[in-house]
Amino acid sequence: MTFTRRHALQATLAAGALAAAPGAFAQAYPGRPVRVIIPLAPAGASDVALRLVLDEMGRDLGQAFVVENQPGASGLVGMRSGARAVPDGYTILGVNDSILTMLPAMKDDAGYDPLVDFVPITQLVKINFALIAHPSFAPSNVKELIALAKERPGAIDYGSGGPGSPQHVAMELLKHATGIKLNHVPYRGVAQAFNDVVGGHIPLMITGLPAPNDLIATGKLKLLGITSATRSAVFPNQPTVSEQGVAGYDFTTYAGLVTPAKTPAPIIDQLNKLALKAVQAPAVQKKLSDMGFDVIANSSVDFSAVIKDGLAKYSNLSKVANIRL
Repeated sequence: MTFTRRHALQATLAAGALAAAPGAFAQAYPGRPVRVIIPLAPAGASDVALRLVLDEMGRDLGQAFVVENQPGASGLVGMRSGARAVPDGYTILGVNDSILTMLPAMKDDAGYDPLVDFVPITQLVKINFALIAHPSFAPSNVKELIALAKERPGAIDYGSGGPGSPQHVAMELLKHATGIKLNHVPYRGVAQAFNDVVGGHIPLMITGLPAPNDLIATGKLKLLGITSATRSAVFPNQPTVSEQGVAGYDFTTYAGLVTPAKTPAPIIDQLNKLALKAVQAPAVQKKLSDMGFDVIANSSVDFSAVIKDGLAKYSNLSKVANIRL
């Protein structure tokens, strides 16, 4: 074989190997447990939904998805950590739109760009929210809350998981829509705020289902309204905030999966297929539905469009409602 023929054959073999590499790479992944950063405290609505789906993904794959909660600064700590992770598919993130779109849109320097530092995998579920109160709180519905808040401007406390958290943004939207003044009491995580409402230390908050479901059913919490545009299947007899006179009020969030930028496309595709299979499994769907979640399960491309729309929406809201973090 001449020198020229030998090198031509090497080039042909190399080209063939490169062409086959993406498929082989995807088939070999994952060869070890996958770390999942959730930049939120445990037990919140997003955390509950994500863990349910991730457990099913692990069972399907025979490889664990190990959750690592990294709360702090309303999710900024975990998001910044995830943005710096090696983009090899062995670190992904479980997120909600608070940390993916609300914070970056309302804070001058979030320390990450959701459109540059991350690639979407899928938007898994819609999270429905409820306006809840301790039973000792006098108002029993939204109209009574508004009336009391106007009598006592700034005197009623409400809790949240921190500045820029969904609980904070949802209540600020209610304040903006009604003209009432409430006092924001931020916590390090939503679970701490929720526990203080249950304990009667603060009277009020907006929080995601399913955390309050059983406590509402047993009378240990009072349900004032559902924040979505339509009623919740879990509480079909409870009017929405909009139905109670706050026209157009509609607040929901979502939970989804993203991965650090530059993660190979075959891995993103494999994770998307695996996540969609898991969230659409009948047993998982039933559990999610019973807790008050609505399954979305979209493509990476569709999720990317949702993120862009969310950034535009909350950037505009930040200006209109004067919410800056």
